[in-house]
Amino acid sequence: MKQGLHPENYRPVVFKDMSNGDCFLSRSTAKTTETIEFEGETYPLYKLEISNTSHPFYTGKSKLVDTAGRVDKFMSRYARMKK
Repeated sequence: MKQGLHPENYRPVVFKDMSNGDCFLSRSTAKTTETIEFEGETYPLYKLEISNTSHPFYTGKSKLVDTAGRVDKFMSRYARMKK
């Protein structure tokens, strides 16, 4: 492999899916402030809202993913109009 091809901060990073807690290790230049113990080593941690282990397209389940409560807010707002 050519020397100097990747940036200086290209390193192993653990990505954690916050919706189901699944973690995987990959190489990245993502800026992180937290670390995590993964498979006996300490790595930088990057938190994801959704990954292939929780996305409905990959899981085959039509699960509604809502981390900010937008669906609940919508339902409560328009429930009054239904009456």
